[in-house]
Amino acid sequence: MLNALRAISKLHYGTKSLTSLFLLPLSAFFLLISFIRKYLYRFNLLKSFKIQVPVIVIGNITLGGTGKTPLVIHLANELKKNGYHPGIISRGYGAKGNGISEVNQKSNVENVGDEPILIQKHTRLPVFISKDRVLAAQALLKKYKKIDVILSDDGLQHYRLKRDIEILVIDGTRGFGNGYLLPAGPLRELKRKLKAIDAIVCNGKKVIDGSYLMKYKSDSLINLKTKKKIPLNKLRLKNLHAIAGIGNPDRFFNYLKVLGMVFDSSSYQDHYRFTKKDFKVMNDKNIIMTEKDAVKCEKFARNNFWYLPVVVEIDSKFTDFILNKMKNIIHG
Repeated sequence: MLNALRAISKLHYGTKSLTSLFLLPLSAFFLLISFIRKYLYRFNLLKSFKIQVPVIVIGNITLGGTGKTPLVIHLANELKKNGYHPGIISRGYGAKGNGISEVNQKSNVENVGDEPILIQKHTRLPVFISKDRVLAAQALLKKYKKIDVILSDDGLQHYRLKRDIEILVIDGTRGFGNGYLLPAGPLRELKRKLKAIDAIVCNGKKVIDGSYLMKYKSDSLINLKTKKKIPLNKLRLKNLHAIAGIGNPDRFFNYLKVLGMVFDSSSYQDHYRFTKKDFKVMNDKNIIMTEKDAVKCEKFARNNFWYLPVVVEIDSKFTDFILNKMKNIIHG
């Protein structure tokens, strides 16, 4: 499975190849289906639902991780600081079941997914998951009457839920890959979508004019079992092995290199469910992982498990822009 994912990533984000050209007819079919689906919603042949509070969708148009979840956390906390009462919805990728679930501090990662747990941990706000984001939003608003804005973690292509603000996150290193639609390339929809987006955020490197630059900031490693913190400027750990089960593992590994770490590494598919068996051959290593992966390793954590928490740094003009959009929406 992992080898297949690596091959797909190489196909999508490498140079254009005969394989990608061979797949273009399937991309054309994908485009046709996407257009039909979009216009069915536009002409109300498929029903879209307007929620009674403003909805902000933070998503992407490419496969793989771009940094949506850290931006959701950042924006939710910024809205809270500015007097709003945000709630958050998510698909809960990898969660068991097809119903609606509220995420809290006791939630099991198997039941709700890794990203919703991370969001709830860092915002302490209501978080609901469902494959149908309309149902998740309705359940959230029914229970929490003070909520006055909903953030959707991903869901640009979830047209059932009407939205007031769309934010697109782009991986500044990988960009749009070979520029082709699925399956020949990584695009979920055509790049002309950029013209209709309210705000574009580039993660790590600015690749779109008029976009906002987002970067990650870290100052310490945290031991997953003991919760001990080690400032990065005092890091003396040796024999490091980095793991990553995220959409773009190389972004994490490259960031560790920038921080001056020397390590071996292992990458896994996005949302990979780690077990004790995955670490049997790493007993003599100090394991470095993302916080998203740490959520899935907490139950069997050992003293040599460390994770790197990150916070988002972004131009304050981004928050100002969103706050102004919110005022216009509310006051018409």
